[in-house]
Amino acid sequence: IPQDPSNQKCGRKKTVSFSSMPSEKKISSASDCISFMQAGCELKKVRPNSRIYNRFFTLDPDLQALRWEPSKKDLEKAKLDISAIKEIRLGKNTETFRNNGLADQISEDCALSVIHGENYESLDLVANSADVANIWVSGLRYLVSRSKQPLDLMESSHNTPRFVWLKTVFEAADIDGNGIMLEDTSVELIKKLNPTLKESKIRLKFKEIQKSKEKLTTRVTKEEFCEAFSELCTRPEVYFLLVQISKNKEYLDANDLMLFLEAEQGVTHITEDMCLDIIRRYELSQEGRLKGFLAIDGFTQYLLSPECDIFDPEHKKIVQDMTQPLSHYYINASHNTYLIEDQLRGPADINGYVRALKMSCRSIELDVCDGPDNEPIICNRNNMTSPLAFRNVIEVINKLAFFASEYPLILCLGNHCSVQQQKVVVQHMKRIFGNKLYTEAPLSSEVYLPSPEKLKMKIIVKGKKLPCDQDILEGEVTDEDEEAEISRRLSEDFSREPKLIWLCRELSDLVSLCKSVQYKDFETSMKAQNYWEMCSFSEAEASRIANEYPEDFVNYNKKFLSRVYPSAMRIDSSNLNPQDFWNCGCQIVAMNYQTPGPMMDLHTGWFLQNGGCGYVLRPSVMRDEVSYFSANTKGIVPGVSPQVLHVKIISGQNFPKPKGACAKGDVIDPYVCIEIHGIPADCTEQRTKTVQQNSDNPIFDESFEFQINLPELAMIRFVVLDDDYIGDEFIGQYTIPLECLQPGYRHIPLRSFVGDIMEHVTLFVHIAITNRSGGGKAQKRSLSVRIGKKAREYTMLRNTSLKTIDDIFKLAVHPLREATDMRENMQNAMVSVKELCGLPPIASLKQCILTLSSRLVSSDNTPSVTLCMKEAFPYLEPLGTMPDVQKKVLAAYDLV
Repeated sequence: IPQDPSNQKCGRKKTVSFSSMPSEKKISSASDCISFMQAGCELKKVRPNSRIYNRFFTLDPDLQALRWEPSKKDLEKAKLDISAIKEIRLGKNTETFRNNGLADQISEDCALSVIHGENYESLDLVANSADVANIWVSGLRYLVSRSKQPLDLMESSHNTPRFVWLKTVFEAADIDGNGIMLEDTSVELIKKLNPTLKESKIRLKFKEIQKSKEKLTTRVTKEEFCEAFSELCTRPEVYFLLVQISKNKEYLDANDLMLFLEAEQGVTHITEDMCLDIIRRYELSQEGRLKGFLAIDGFTQYLLSPECDIFDPEHKKIVQDMTQPLSHYYINASHNTYLIEDQLRGPADINGYVRALKMSCRSIELDVCDGPDNEPIICNRNNMTSPLAFRNVIEVINKLAFFASEYPLILCLGNHCSVQQQKVVVQHMKRIFGNKLYTEAPLSSEVYLPSPEKLKMKIIVKGKKLPCDQDILEGEVTDEDEEAEISRRLSEDFSREPKLIWLCRELSDLVSLCKSVQYKDFETSMKAQNYWEMCSFSEAEASRIANEYPEDFVNYNKKFLSRVYPSAMRIDSSNLNPQDFWNCGCQIVAMNYQTPGPMMDLHTGWFLQNGGCGYVLRPSVMRDEVSYFSANTKGIVPGVSPQVLHVKIISGQNFPKPKGACAKGDVIDPYVCIEIHGIPADCTEQRTKTVQQNSDNPIFDESFEFQINLPELAMIRFVVLDDDYIGDEFIGQYTIPLECLQPGYRHIPLRSFVGDIMEHVTLFVHIAITNRSGGGKAQKRSLSVRIGKKAREYTMLRNTSLKTIDDIFKLAVHPLREATDMRENMQNAMVSVKELCGLPPIASLKQCILTLSSRLVSSDNTPSVTLCMKEAFPYLEPLGTMPDVQKKVLAAYDLV
């Protein structure tokens, strides 16, 4: 069994990464890229024959050609004219990379290709770091788009919309109009424009500028202010993205933004007006707002806004069907709700209930004992200090029961009272809860529990019940709660008979839908258990059953509620891994809310996905009568198509020092761990390299891929840790169900150890989810070999041994095969189009069409194809002769 990743230390290997970018000089404009390329750097040149050479590449001073040395060719041949370049690709997206034996060892984010000439030949290169690859790609794209009208790039950087805006900001603050400003005023001004910057960092930047110009005065000129702001506030990774989507301009217009939102961010039904509205709200310069464009600072603000959050806003509302039986939902549950410290010594505290109910907990626990003056109390029976009056607790519950969710609240009543005080308990509950109490007798004609929708605003009591057939006012019932289990364990006498307690009829009558019964085995349960009866399992017992009878456990939970509580051995109130029991369909997995950490992160993240209402509908394989599911399935789950999750960790912003670290100074060496939680076949984790001594804007630029076999049960947890730790290493985390992920470029708001969102602390990522053949690693062989190689998996039908049913379903075999063929052929055709367009497997159809459209226009802007409808499909007909490369692309498009 794969171990639970959150209990293991993340591959604690010290890694060092050397970025060849000088840390002082950040890239903040096209001219920065050009200067870097003119100074030149070493790149690896990849040949189709699997050889790799180191070459020093430079850009000519007149910006007309790219050169490399040493080379066997003479100097005039070891060059490439900028005018011959067709397109620049980032990543391993050419034949050479796909067929190179060493390609697996090359990072996707460091590879780039320059496509040139009429036959679309490729110059394939690998940079030392993703940073450097981005500089060459951005710089070359900029030059290619500008080659039509030669421009003095060095001058133009001071007339960009950004500089014009910064000058107006400076002038507005320069009250005397002298064109110079006190350093203190400049620092205040930059801090106002970017509140996340540390003052010391801004002052250091001004000192650097003064030193480089050998100035004696600390007064700041307009140019120096603009330079300092640009270097401090430009995130290079956002700048590269802006250049890429703006077709190499320094800003985005409404059209660029529209394509970005549709093709990258997965936004549907977007209009130009909506884009102009975004521009008006986020662009900082007045000129930009009037003319309708978004420059780098506005674009950065937009990417950081809630509109680009990773969490799908749809899931902030209730999105699931709430009319199914109660047993079909996971229910947000708390263990020993009255505790805010550990089990052993912690006193009872009313705040335990307040916190749980505000976090939309729908199953809370009350341990009631006899108190003084005939008033029952709630207390930790290991610690009788500061008990709570039962009446006061009930009043708080009544006030907050439906504060965060209107779906039913289950009260798990641990009754340790005398019959006399049990009657007081009943009086208080009836008086305070009134008609919220659900006491209707269950209908024997029904087979399943009512739905959360039907039980809205109702409080359900879980507890023991006297036999209905005996007309008695009180009687003995077994006490099989946790206390009894602990005392049995401690006496090590497992054969001891369960303790008996007296129960009065009034309290028994408050229990209707959740009658506590003892679990014996599944055979007995399936024959004799009523749908309104439920069992509680200790963590150890539930784990044993989950390992020995995983399918039976899932089947049992289709009809009955089961509650799992943490082991008695967890005296520190640590938490079990809820995922282990959710995988078996257990609905009520009780958590120690007072103990933060990875397990509570999973629990909190999981219950965000349905409007935070405390109920989450289980996957259909766990609900359907005829379905068959075992959490221990290795690999593919029958009837569920696996997905591939692609995650690129781009950068981090404003990471704090770990809370408990005792190291001096503010220096941290951050790295990111990505954990996947779900069925055992999906559980895994990977980590990025470590970035040395950077907490403000560490650039990771690393891509990862995960196959998810049961997406509905999968969660992803991003954890940021410090490799340089002494004591504590935890910086922040964020946990989200796979179903709630939004694709595209997203900022993740990081949470502290106790689960609070930390202001301005984010992780910048790119997310894509594809199916198996549309994603995954590029295969080594040609497409036809690949299609033949993997036998298709057709849906198999199981015989039920009922002839009539089997005969009817036999008719479905052929259409199912045809549908599978159609889907697989379509996916294979799509892979082919993406490869020929030079796009990665995660590209969308929209991005393919965009790439195609730019290629099908000749140099004098006349189209080389015409779009016509044939048999209701849009075909592309060539006009005149075409190069072979374009013919191949059209053939692939036809196939789709």
